[in-house]
Amino acid sequence: MAFPGTWMTESESLAYRVVPKCACSTIGQIMFHSDHGRYFDGDIHDSTSGMHKWNQDESQAAIERAVKARKPVSFTCVRNPYARILSSFFDKIAGIQRNGKRYRGNMIPQIAQRYGVEVGSPENNFDFDQITSFRRFLLFARDTIRWRRPMEPDIHWSAMSGHIATFIVNGGRYDQIFFTEKFDEGMQKVLDAADTPVKVDLKSVPRFNESEGHGPKRLHKVSEYFDDLSRHLVWEIYKKDFQLFRYDFHNPDNKMPKGEVDLDEVHAKLGR
Repeated sequence: MAFPGTWMTESESLAYRVVPKCACSTIGQIMFHSDHGRYFDGDIHDSTSGMHKWNQDESQAAIERAVKARKPVSFTCVRNPYARILSSFFDKIAGIQRNGKRYRGNMIPQIAQRYGVEVGSPENNFDFDQITSFRRFLLFARDTIRWRRPMEPDIHWSAMSGHIATFIVNGGRYDQIFFTEKFDEGMQKVLDAADTPVKVDLKSVPRFNESEGHGPKRLHKVSEYFDDLSRHLVWEIYKKDFQLFRYDFHNPDNKMPKGEVDLDEVHAKLGR
């Protein structure tokens, strides 16, 4: 049994399957605070102690035992696929990472050469055609996901259903799946269901958006980035995400889900 991308509090009160670009920094910090009464000093993705993570060898036995015994409240969080892929583009492709460098080093020059993606730079105030470049990036993202060329798909634009499925296939079961767009409501239900050592007041939790301020601001409303071809590509990549998590494919500007997640349906369809 393996639970990649799973974080668990040391108290084993909460287990979370990380889905990139879906408030994972904030969720991780809330989990850390619910055990220790303080936030991790830095990006929670960089922590190596104070919380179990599957990529830390010494955490794997504890996560596997607790998750299979259904001890922690197990949950994840999802986001509108249109907004998520746009966020991935502005953060990971057009933005500068917190280390001051481009994401994945040589990837940006490669997709600039192969797909004609332009991203500007801090020196020219990120002056580039956002809509044209995003649509070209979307073609690249589709190629990585469908054909694994010119590289393996990146976790930040792989489908949410793919991340979420690994937890189910390997023997876990989600107690709750909530929406980034209704974050406080969903996170509160998770905390209410768990017996955490420290109570968390969600209204006092600061924002932990590690990518904000390191790249260009989005200049247009969501629908302007998605022409007919782009929407076809989005459906090809994220069809399951729209269907399982009840998002509105037909109106990119409607970021809100159209209904609640049916956990039984998610487990049935992703557990095969």
